[in-house]
Parts: sequence; structure tokens; C-alpha cells
Amino acid sequence: MTDATTDAPVSARFLMKFMWLSVFTALATVVIKGVAAAVTGSVGLLSDALESTVNLVAAVVALWALRLSDKPADHNHDFGHGKAEYMSSAVEGSLIFVAAAAIIISAIRRIITPEPVEQLGLGLLLAVVASVLNGVVGFILIRKGKQYRSITLEADGRHLMTDVMTSVGVLVGVGLILLTGWQILDPIVAIVVGINILFTGYKLVRRSVVGLLDAALPPEEVETIRDTIGDVTGREVELTDLRTRESGRQRFAQVTITVPGGWTVRRSHDLADAVEDAVDEALPGTTTVVHVEPGQPAEPTTAPADTGATSAEASDRAADKPAAEASDNEGPAAP
Repeated sequence: MTDATTDAPVSARFLMKFMWLSVFTALATVVIKGVAAAVTGSVGLLSDALESTVNLVAAVVALWALRLSDKPADHNHDFGHGKAEYMSSAVEGSLIFVAAAAIIISAIRRIITPEPVEQLGLGLLLAVVASVLNGVVGFILIRKGKQYRSITLEADGRHLMTDVMTSVGVLVGVGLILLTGWQILDPIVAIVVGINILFTGYKLVRRSVVGLLDAALPPEEVETIRDTIGDVTGREVELTDLRTRESGRQRFAQVTITVPGGWTVRRSHDLADAVEDAVDEALPGTTTVVHVEPGQPAEPTTAPADTGATSAEASDRAADKPAAEASDNEGPAAP
């Protein structure tokens, strides 16, 4: 059986602990990078601080999305609120676009109107501290997001890692300025960083759109469902249709199986229940709906001798037989 994510589903309350960690990290890095940008006057460090501000807003949005996604199904949302996580990811991707645009615009202005960069040593130190903090928390969020199938955690973690990449680029640029004295490197590095994070924003938005369009489960999870159903049903039952979709951390599977035509309703129902339980055990939290179709009835064990007559002819003879017997019992007709 193909490997797939099998961790039991967890509550949004549990996942929100990680999002609060992201919020506090974003607050700390905004302050640290803001001080670094202020003391140096570097547009690169300023762009780094702007992205950290976006991280803070995105983390707050993610908290809201997780809280909403944990709401149970109601009369307006029969399948729950799991897609709220895709909304959070889309917001984060959009905010990354905004941050990238702000970075690039600031850098272009700095190229047009150059300004000296000062106290680079202190700025570098502060930027390194903020980058390490973001890197550690980003790694934790991505890992937990994959483990618990939360696109919100994973998106926020990738956002933080994008911030780390931004910081690394800025640090390289500031370091080169220290070594060469070329002030023009500061805005050039900022532009390169801005273009790079545009790709991260695109990936997040694209994944959110795909999720909102009811994309199928990953191939390895679909294969797990197929193998599990095959193990339960055996050779005399056929899997004729399998459709899957995911909604945030929720999985849905719609299955059609064809059973022998002679099976009772009870036997078919029990098999459907067994399939649903097995899929839930293989991929915890999966909601499976099984539709049963009757196949051809079993052939009789003994067949009558072939007389060469069709079934219709046999039926006609059976109908005529009583009439013939009645005619014989009446005897000869009176003269």
C-alpha cells in the first residue's frame, strides 16, 4: 500500500497554538527589523521590515481562518467550514504580492535618489537575529502543517521562510556594501529580493485556487483508498467509481461498488460500512460515501436440458398444456 499522511485529525484549537507562536514571532521581527532599518537608512532592511509586517497581518488572518474552519457543519454548510483555510492561504499570497511591490518601488526610488547607508554593523546583527528567529518558527510551522494537513500552518511557515530568504539577500547586499562601498548595491538587492518573493506569493495563491475548485486528493492518498477498498471487498466485488476531494484538513471520498446481484440488502449494507470504516482507519478523518450497484445475478447451478426451443416457446407450451389436458378429459363429442 502506498504511503500517505495518516496522522489523526486534530482540532483547530491545537493548531492555533502554533499560529500564536507565529504572531509573537512576527511582532518581534517587525520591531527588530524596524530598528535596523531606522538606524542604517537601508532600503533593503526597510523592505525586510515591510515583509515582516505582512507576516504579522497574515498570521492574524490565519488565526481567524483556523477558528472558522473548526466550526461544525450547519444548515448553510453541510460539509463544514474547512475551506476557510484556503481563504487564509490566498490572503497570505496576496499580501506577499503587496509586500513585493512595496519593496521594488522603494528600491527604484532609492536608485533615482541615492542616500548613504550608515551603521551597517548594527543593522547586520539585528537582521541576523530576526532571520534566525523566523527560520526556526517557519520550519516548525511547515513541518506541523504537513503533518496535520493544515494549509494555513504550511502557508504561514512558507511565508516566514520567504522572509528568511529576503533577509539573507539583504544581508548579502549590506555585506557587499561594507566590503566595496558601492551604495547602489542596496536597492539592487532589494529589487532582486522583491522579484523572488513574487514567486512564493504566486504559488500560495495558485494552491488556494486549486483547493477552492475541489481538487482531488494527492495521488498517493487516492491509491491508499483504492488498495484499502480492494482489501475489504475481495474479488467478487468491483470498485467501479472513485471520486475524491479535499477541503482544508478534511478529506472526502465517493465510492461506487458493484456487488453480485444475488446479495441481500443487509449484506451489501454491511460491506459498505466496512469500506467506510477501513478508509477512515487508513486515512483518519476521511468522510466516505459508498454507493452499491447490483451486478448480474448468479447463474443457476443446474440447467435444464437444451431442447432447442426458445424461452418464449417454452412459456407458450406451458400455457397451452392445461387446455390440452382439459380437452382430453371431456371424451368424445356427442353425435
